[in-house]
Amino acid sequence: MHVPDGFINAPVSAAAGVVAAGAVAVSLRGARRELDERTAPLAGLVAAFIFAVQMLNFPVATGTSGHLLGGALAAILVGPWTGVLCVAVVLLMQGILFADGGLTALGVNITVMGVVTVVVAYALFRGLVLVLPRTRRSVTVASFVAALVSVPASAAAFTLLYAIGGTTDVPISKVLTAMVGVHFLIGIGEAVITMLTVGAVIAVRPDLVFGARGLTAPLKLRVDGELVDAAAPATAPAPSGSPKKLWIGGVVTALVLAGFVSFYASASPDGLEKVAADKGIDTKVEEHAAAGSPLADYGVKDVENARLSGGLAGVIGVGATLAVGTGAFWVVRRRRASQEAAAV
Repeated sequence: MHVPDGFINAPVSAAAGVVAAGAVAVSLRGARRELDERTAPLAGLVAAFIFAVQMLNFPVATGTSGHLLGGALAAILVGPWTGVLCVAVVLLMQGILFADGGLTALGVNITVMGVVTVVVAYALFRGLVLVLPRTRRSVTVASFVAALVSVPASAAAFTLLYAIGGTTDVPISKVLTAMVGVHFLIGIGEAVITMLTVGAVIAVRPDLVFGARGLTAPLKLRVDGELVDAAAPATAPAPSGSPKKLWIGGVVTALVLAGFVSFYASASPDGLEKVAADKGIDTKVEEHAAAGSPLADYGVKDVENARLSGGLAGVIGVGATLAVGTGAFWVVRRRRASQEAAAV
C-alpha cells in the first residue's frame, strides 16, 4: 500500500508529514522504555525482516496481490513505540533506495502504514490478551486478529486522506468499498504471517516478545478442593535459545526471503495499485524522485538476469535496513542508558 507522489495533494501530504514526524518523535522517546541490550538488536532485525517479507507479494484475487504491512508484527514483537520506528525505517529505505512509495508522500505512508497499523493492532492485541487465558497460544491468536484488523483500518485511513486531499474526482464511497474490501483479503495474509512469526519467536525466546511479557499463567495446585497458585520456582527455566542465535537465524531467513523467495512473488499489482487503476486515482501520479536510483523497482541497474538482479537488490535492501535500523535503535538505547546513569 505504498502511496506514490501525486495521489494526495501537497497541503494534505505536508499535514500528514507533520503527523508522521510527530509520531516518530514521540516514538523515539517511548522506545527508550522498550529497548534494552537484548531487544535493540532484535528491533533492527524486525525492520529488516519486514522489508524482506514486503517483497513477497501474494495473490488475493484475480489480478491483485498484497504484501505484509508489518505494523502489528513489529508492535507485538518489540513494542508499539519501537514498532512505529521499525516501519518508518523500512519505508524510508524503500523510498530512497528503491523508489517505492513517494518521497513527498513519505509522511502519508508512515501515517497510514506505520502509525495507524501499530495503534489499531496493538490496542486490539492488548484488549484481547486481557480477556483471553494468559497463555502463549492466546498471544498468537490475539496477534492474528490484531494483524487482520489493522490492514483494512490502514486502507480506511488512506481513503480518509484521499477524501480530504485526493487529486482526482472519484466517488469516495466507491474508493472506500474497494480499498477496505481488497485489504480485508490482504489482512488475512498479514494475519497468518504475523501469527506464524510471533509463534516462532515465542517458541524459542518468549522473554523477547514484548507482547508476551508477564502473560504466562502461574501453575495451579488443588489444595483442600481449591485451586491456588503454586510457589514460583527458585530459578526460572533457561530460555531454549540465545538472542545471538535468534538474531542470526532471523538475518539468514530475511536474506533468503529477499534474495531468493522474492523471485517467486506475485507480479500482480497490489491492492492500492489495483484500486487506483480501476477507479482512476492514478491519473495524476508523478514520477518518483528516486526513479534513477540504481536499485529502483527492486533490481540492480545493468544486471540483465532478472533473478540475479532482484535477488541482489533484496539482499542489499535487507543489509541496509538492518544496518540503519540497528544503528538507530542502539542510539536510542544508549540515550536510555545515559539517562539511567545520570539519575544514579
